[in-house]
Amino acid sequence: MQMSFLPKIDWKATQKRVEEALETARIYRQIGFVRREIGMTPAYEAWYHGATNKTSDQVAECATWNADEEERIRQLTERVEWAVSRLSKKEEEIIRKRYLEDESFDYIVAGEVGLSERTYTRVKARAFYKLAFMLKLEVLAEDPGPVPA
Repeated sequence: MQMSFLPKIDWKATQKRVEEALETARIYRQIGFVRREIGMTPAYEAWYHGATNKTSDQVAECATWNADEEERIRQLTERVEWAVSRLSKKEEEIIRKRYLEDESFDYIVAGEVGLSERTYTRVKARAFYKLAFMLKLEVLAEDPGPVPA
């Protein structure tokens, strides 16, 4: 039995998180950040409720969200670019062609990079595993612990 210092991960959940990060980075690079706008629709009906003493500043909340969210996405995109640049040449080529440039299909990218679909799948899975740990997106698998004797 081979020992490994890397923990076992929930592959499907981890793959979903990595794909979401890659898609977010691709969209941000292509169109930038789409800001939220406030809806200032006046209400002409009388409001028959008691005073709640709650104040709301929609403009400030919207501006804060826009600034914070844009910075979060910009940082995520930078981390994705850094992590992808750390992959092997073949892994980087696959991830860039499949997820970061244009939306494409696995079988098309496999042909473009000159790999069989089986080898392509293995190389892509290895790249996802590395990206998950570099981006801190891994979802650890539930470990049932040692089996009682």
